[in-house]
Amino acid sequence: MVFSGAVKTGLGLKDGTLCEIFSSKNQLLATAHYNEGSIVARILSFGPISDLSSFYTEQLKKAFSMRSSLLFKGSTTNIFRLVHGEGDGLPGLIVDVYGQTAVLQAHSVGMFKDRKLIAQALIDASEGKLSHVYSKSKDSLPGKMGMDVEDGFLIGNLEEESYAENGIRFAVDFIQGQKTGFFVDQRENRALLGSYSKGKRVLNTFCYTGGFSMYALENGASFVCSVDSSKRAMDMVERNLDLNGFDKTKHESLAADVMEYIKDAPFDFDIVVLDPPAFAKNIKNRHSALMAYKRLNEATFKRILPQSLVFTFSCSQVVDADAFEGAVRAAAIEAKRSVRILHRLRQPADHPVSIFHPEGEYLKGLVVYVN
Repeated sequence: MVFSGAVKTGLGLKDGTLCEIFSSKNQLLATAHYNEGSIVARILSFGPISDLSSFYTEQLKKAFSMRSSLLFKGSTTNIFRLVHGEGDGLPGLIVDVYGQTAVLQAHSVGMFKDRKLIAQALIDASEGKLSHVYSKSKDSLPGKMGMDVEDGFLIGNLEEESYAENGIRFAVDFIQGQKTGFFVDQRENRALLGSYSKGKRVLNTFCYTGGFSMYALENGASFVCSVDSSKRAMDMVERNLDLNGFDKTKHESLAADVMEYIKDAPFDFDIVVLDPPAFAKNIKNRHSALMAYKRLNEATFKRILPQSLVFTFSCSQVVDADAFEGAVRAAAIEAKRSVRILHRLRQPADHPVSIFHPEGEYLKGLVVYVN
């Protein structure tokens, strides 16, 4: 990316325009999407782009190649992130794959303007793996631009309704659901929870469609309680229970405020998952977010049984791992509990981080043992 202070002339282009960046000696430095604001350019290539369609196809072929050869070869997973912005050389673009459907989410005007080119490039680069492309950018575009945007299929239409992650079936509503319809970034952390779940009573808070809950039940949890304030999310939890044929006597779905539940409900759980939405969208809200993480973890530490586990997360990009760990530490001090870190968690490898754009690493978590 290029900041406005680094540019001498040439400003005033329309937002999203493909532009070339030259040095003071008139040497071509990069090709980029022009971006209104302090970041004036999102770099696509450190050279010319003669054919934008071919450029997208080649970049997406590289993304497919990395996932197929390194991550999911022969696996029972057909839910994954194909494009993670700068981590895949396509700043401002997110693409998640669900079976034969790619859900495209533009976070910049340039990527949104190119969405039809990208959709066709996705089909071409997939070599038959994809048949449908859905654009879901209304809520991800900057400023008020999304107000006049309609989400919808760019290619194909809805066919599949459920998908597999490590062999566990999930119904995904990418039309009305959060993000692209599912939180793809927690796959490995869900599997880790599963490895601890046999014979345990598990509380999954801010559960959304019950990802952690399904892994707990698949791995022999004696009981799971899923809590989320959204009734629609809880309906999806029930669908996922049915898809996997789980014994519903071992599960309870509750549409409730999580903080009130933690403070007031009977609390006889061996494992608690705290996976709240981002408490801070920008740096101005960083302090209040840290206080919210502290309150949530403190309330849990005060009530959880001795010799229990807490899986606690932050997906706020402006809250780094050290700050988050500090908030959890402060919560342990206030709760007067002995807390030990067993695992430090991150996003999985299909969410790669460019070494030149460390901001692409946003998910952080801890597994702690509370005594």
